[in-house]
This record gives sequence, structure tokens and C-alpha cells, in this order.
Amino acid sequence: MQPMTVQEITAAVHGVWCNPQKEVPEVTAVSTDSRKVAPGCLFLPWVGERFDGHDFIDAALSAGAAGCLCARLPQTLRADKFYIKVDDTRLALRALASAYRSRFSIPVVQITGSVGKTTTKEMIAAVLGAKLRVWKTPGNFNNDIGTPLTLLELGPEHQAAVIETGMNHFGEIAYLGEMVRPDVAVISNIGDAHIEFLGSREGILKAKCEIFTHLKPGGLAVLNGDDPLLNTVRPAVRTLRCGQSEHCGVRISEIADHGVEGITCTVTTEKDVYALTVPAPGAYMAYSASIAVAVAEALGLSREEIIRGVAAYQPAGSRMRVVRLPENRVLLDDCYNANPQSVAAALEVLAKTECDRRVAVLGDMGELGDLTEQAHYNMGALASMLGIDVIAAIGTKAAKIADGAAQSGGEVLYFETKEEALGALRGQLEPGTAMLLKASHAMEFSRLVEQLRADYD
Repeated sequence: MQPMTVQEITAAVHGVWCNPQKEVPEVTAVSTDSRKVAPGCLFLPWVGERFDGHDFIDAALSAGAAGCLCARLPQTLRADKFYIKVDDTRLALRALASAYRSRFSIPVVQITGSVGKTTTKEMIAAVLGAKLRVWKTPGNFNNDIGTPLTLLELGPEHQAAVIETGMNHFGEIAYLGEMVRPDVAVISNIGDAHIEFLGSREGILKAKCEIFTHLKPGGLAVLNGDDPLLNTVRPAVRTLRCGQSEHCGVRISEIADHGVEGITCTVTTEKDVYALTVPAPGAYMAYSASIAVAVAEALGLSREEIIRGVAAYQPAGSRMRVVRLPENRVLLDDCYNANPQSVAAALEVLAKTECDRRVAVLGDMGELGDLTEQAHYNMGALASMLGIDVIAAIGTKAAKIADGAAQSGGEVLYFETKEEALGALRGQLEPGTAMLLKASHAMEFSRLVEQLRADYD
């Protein structure tokens, strides 16, 4: 973060500096967590459903914070710290990030979508990184806390930024876009994630399209051209559609699936033809690659830089991470999150993996509302129809996965908890076995991955 004076911060958040002092150091960091305060930073107390960060102001200041924003002043103000009074600390964080964003004239790419936001973000960042110094959203820091904190870490060394934004309610993408103000807006697809709160896929489409609200004049929209709902959208800016359909201006062809080694494909644009090697499994990776090609061309990267950038892609976290174990055992760690579209894609990767046995470990999918039972049943049925040798379902909702798999003729194991399942999964991980682990983040399947992996360390 570039230094900001207390006067600049006060003006940005429309606050009141309650105890002005003659000499106050500039702020070079912002923290919403009193346990992670850096010396000299600004502490911003976050208010949640079950906690109020205002209760930790004194602890943060004692830990080294130079001062704080606050909607509720402590009873006693320390003379060696500054206090800026605001109406709402959440809105103040957005205002601060928005003001700080204004310092930078670099190209900014904003990404949203139901599935693959982080994968697409990582792919775009990898490709742009072949030429530019890129700042990207760390992990999935894509909400109303993570997005402003990401923007506040921009520095003079950065030449481009790739910002992922998530949502589960109307208005959230517009809220985040107000501070991001992208030059390029990307929507990866429209699926069923968060349909519990948005009512329908059409509602999800409407919420995702809020990304165009703060797209800069003359900006670029990059959309999945094979998504039926996105094909109904006509943004009032230059638009590139990426996909295999004939109407796509960025056309994917010749996809070759090489299992856990990744894929190859050809992407054709108005300017050039790109023979790409993507070092990650799943034919769906061609969409992230094609979107990255579209963005990179628009930002002036060469053909060689784009090809090199795609080849440099690395999966982030538990997103189809290939974990190789002795005697040809393979874990497909795709357990960061799950919805029907991403589970179906992961099952297809498993089905195409060259191995002696295939085991799918599937858990609960969240926020599906009225679709919950049918969606889980369908995933179990799909796993059986794809010829997966064993389907292990874990969780209360996943009981329907077990039903769908069993009624489609699959071999099924069912457990209510991870702890109950672990022993059986160890037994299933025989030599030559590929095992997929996939569930919503709340299921914490990453613990299963680490426990299974630890057996061979």
C-alpha cells in the first residue's frame, strides 16, 4: 500500500478526526483483524452477526496500529493514536479502497461467474504475467472485506490488476464494482450456485450482470459464448464471446484431453491462432484459457507471451490439484467448493483419468434451495453413468447422492461425517486408484485430503 496521510483517509471516508495531533505517521497498511495488526497500520473494526470489532480497538492499538476508523468511539482516546469517526465501517472501507483505487491508471480486470471464478482469475493473471507485473486477488478474497483489502495492496510496481468478485445476493457485484471500476469485465458462466438466495438462474444472471454497472466507458466485456443465458446479454460496450459455438469471436477448437497431465486446444481470434497447452486437467480449462487470450490480446500482449502465459498457469488451492502418491495412487483435490456444474465437470475429469480404479468422494453442496435434493440425486446418478467404480457420499444432503448412485447401478458407500468415512477411504485408495474429493467448502474435505496424503509421507 502506498502511504496515506490521516488527512487523506479522513477525507476519503467522510469521517471526523476526533483527536487531531501535529505529528502522525502515514498509514501503509489496513487491517480488519486485531490479531494481524502490523505496526503503524490502520485498524478498521468489522461488525458481523456474532461479533463487533469495536470491542478489539484497544487490543489493536496496543499491538501497534497507529489509529482506527470507528463507528463507536472507545470511552477513552489514547493521545498517541488517531481515531476517525465514521457512520459505518463497512462503507468506510469501500470508500477508502475506492479513493485509493483512483491513484492507479493501470488496466483492471474484474471477474465474476457461478463456476471457475478463481481458475479464470489465475489463468488471466498467469497470461498477463508473461509481460506485466500483475496484482491479483489472493486466494478467494472476493467479498466486501477481501475486495477492498486487495485493492489497498496495489503498489507502484503493479502494471495490471485482476480482481475476483463473488456474491450471493443482489447488489453485491455492483457494490464491489463501485470500487474496482474495471476496464475489462469478465463473466465465466451462469450456474446454480447461490440460487437459494437469488431464486432462479435468471436471477443469478441479473446479479452477475451488475458487473457492467461500473465498467469504464470504452471498456471491454468478455463472456462465455457457450452459456445460453449469457448469450441473451448485450452489454453497451465492445463484447467478446469465448467458446466453441460458431458465433464466438474467440473460438475454441481441437480440445484434446490428456487426463491429469492437462489439455491442449486451439484458440482462434480475429488477430491470430493460438495452439495452447494448459497444464491442468479438465476440458473446461479451455474456457479460462480462451478468456485469458481475449483479455491479453486487448491489453497488447504478443502471441508468444500469451502462449507462454497459458503454459505457466498453476491451480490455486484445492481446485483440481493433482496429488500423486506411491504406487500410482492419485488424489484429485477439487474440494474448495461445489455446485452441480462444477461437480459434473470434476466427475468427467475423473472418468477420463487413466488408472485401474476410480473413486468419487462427494459431499454436500450448499445454497441450492429447492434444487437441493434433486441436484444431489443427479450427481450420484451421473457418477454411476460415467462408470465410476465406487461413489462415497458424505453428509446429510449427500444421502441423496448415494440414492442416485445406487439406483443407477453404482457401488455406493455412505457416511454422515468425514470422521466415519476416513477408514473406508483409506481402504479404497488401493494402488492404481484415482480418487476425486469434491464438496462445498463448509464440508472441509481438505482435511480428508491431508489425512490421506499423510499416510504416504
